[in-house]
Order: sequence, then C-alpha cells, then structure tokens
Amino acid sequence: MKYKEDKSSGNELSILGMGCMRFPASKTETERMILSAIEGGVNFFDTAYIYPGSEKTLGDILHRNNKRKDVYIATKLPLLRCANAEDFDIYFNESLKRLKTDYIDYYLLHSVVDNNQWEHFRSLGITEWLEGKKKAGLIKNIGFSYHGTCGDFIKILEAYDWGFCMVQYNYYDENYQVGRTGVQAAAQKGVSVMIMEPLLGGRLATGLPKQAARIFKDADAERSPADWALDWLWNQPEVTVVVSGMSSSQIVEKNLKAVEKHKPLTEAESSVYAKVNEHFRKSYKVNCTGCNYCLPCPKGINIPACLSAYNARYTQGFITSMVLYMTSTAAIRKVTSSPRKCNGCGKCEKHCPQSIPIRKELKKIGGKFEPLPVRMIMALVRKIMVR
Repeated sequence: MKYKEDKSSGNELSILGMGCMRFPASKTETERMILSAIEGGVNFFDTAYIYPGSEKTLGDILHRNNKRKDVYIATKLPLLRCANAEDFDIYFNESLKRLKTDYIDYYLLHSVVDNNQWEHFRSLGITEWLEGKKKAGLIKNIGFSYHGTCGDFIKILEAYDWGFCMVQYNYYDENYQVGRTGVQAAAQKGVSVMIMEPLLGGRLATGLPKQAARIFKDADAERSPADWALDWLWNQPEVTVVVSGMSSSQIVEKNLKAVEKHKPLTEAESSVYAKVNEHFRKSYKVNCTGCNYCLPCPKGINIPACLSAYNARYTQGFITSMVLYMTSTAAIRKVTSSPRKCNGCGKCEKHCPQSIPIRKELKKIGGKFEPLPVRMIMALVRKIMVR
C-alpha cells in the first residue's frame, strides 16, 4: 500500500479508500472484504448515515475483529434530513451507536450542493456545533462532500477552515462539477481532497464502449480500464485518497493490485484519456452513477436501473439492454415498476447529485423500451402468467 499525508491532521492515509455504500448482501462476504482491505493496508473507510445498513455493518465488523484503532472512519451528517439544529445531535449520536465508536475520524456534511444551502446551515449554527464536537474529541477532522458547481465550491472552501473535502472526480468528469479547477483550489488552500466516484459507478471499469476499451488495451494490455481510471487520479499530487466503492472480495483484490502496480503516467499514456473520452461521450446518454439517492420512488420505479438499461442500449446493444430493462422493471409481472408509471412528482430530481432531468428521461425510456406493440405483448404474457 502507498500512503499520503493528510496535511491538516498529519495522518498517513492509504491512497485507496474503501467506499462502503455498495456492500454485498452477504455479511460473511462483507467481513471478508473489509478484513482483506485492512490486511492489504487500506486504512480509510467511507460510509454515511443514509447508506442502508452500512454504518452498522462496518461498526460490527471492526468491533468484532478489534480493528477500530487500525482504521480511520469517515461518515456523514445527512443534511437533507436536518430540519433544525436539534437534528445534528440526533443523527450524529446514532452514527456513533451504529459504528460502535466514541469518535469519528473524518466527519462530513453530506452532499452540499451550493452556497445557499451552506449559508442556511451556517445560520442554524452548524459551524459552532462542529467546533464543539471537535473540541470534545468526538470529531477529529471536519469536511464536506460536494455535488455542485465549481464557483460555489470555492466560496464554501473560503468560508470555513475545512480539514478535507470529498468530490466527484475522474477522467470523464475532469471538467464536471468541481473538476480539476476545484481540486487544485482545495489543495492550494491546504484542504485534503478525497475522491468519490473514481470509476463513475463502475462505468469506467466495466461499462466502457468497445472502442474506448480497445484504446486502453492497445496502449497497455496489462492495465485494466479500472487501473487506467485509478492511475489517472493517483497521478495527481492534489489527490489524497481515492475512495472506491467495493462490492466483492474480487474487487478488493483487484484494487489492491492496482495500487501495487501504480506508477507515474508517461506523457504518451496521459494522452490516451482524451481519445477514450471521445468515444465515451458519444455513447452514453445519461450521466447516472447509480448512487441511488433518487430512491425510493413513490411509484416503485427502479430509476438507476432504467437509466442503466438506456445507456446499455447504446454501448452494449439492443438485446443486452432489453434484458436489463425487463429484469429491472419486472416488465412481465402483474405489478411492474415501469418508468411509464412516473407521475412527475419530481422527488427524485431534488436528490440527484448529477442534476439529471429524471422525469424527462423516464418518459423517453418508457417510449423507447415500451412502444405500443411491445406493451401489447407484455400484457399478453402477464395475462398468461396470472392464469
């Protein structure tokens, strides 16, 4: 494992962090993953109050194996659920309980989206509350995760003495949201930069268009698309930790090997990413990372799966995309979760970090995958199945 210093605290952090949002259903497999990561040198584990079961699972495993002091835990205050200042303590104390710990190493304000939101919570006394927790030793380092424009990001950076931040950043998103400009601004201010979505919800690992994957393979057959994506980030001195969401022991093993193989990119290697992006941007229609913040849908629509199937239509072909669509929407069941059920409430769009016009896309997807002839066939199949 390789490590970088978090300059605000002096902690030596593994350049690879484990993202804990996508744990597998098997608790045995999750425990195997976490212990393998620790054995491989990973010491930064990122979870959040709103990740279903994640805090408790992580806390139980670390406690049972006596590993709490071997790692740094990052978790987050769910701002969208905080109606008043009293809620800060409610969610913080619950996180401590779930994680079976009496302090949080890295505590973030979760999903800050703009300066107006930041000013609202500052008016509620969030900075005083954070300072009080830090003074009491309950929070060691204070930061925020961000999904918004670079201009507001820099305003928020300047508004408080942050120790670290977490931003979405990868070679595809180099100029999206915070982008390279924001990452460099944070580093220049002495704020450690933690990266989320380094593989864009897995799309940069297994969802590349064939032409893009071929470009990487021709440049270096021994380096996987995921390795290319991680190397791009580790090649930047401004980046402290790259948090990769891991859902199996195989992924943990591959990521650990990626760290081991990592070396600075040559000029020729650096030029490859622009060529890959050219094909990538032509193929993907919706910039969804599969974060699931849009769920649950009041109508039961599996929004990320619908968007994924739509993208697959242009990257993997009609048959693969149709299979994905049919399985994710239960299209031939009596009760379906078809995007055509969307009532336009807009709840999903309020929580989408990517600002995707979800209602518009669902209408488009419903029409693309369920034209009238297809709906007639589905209705017939459902009728037969009910019998």
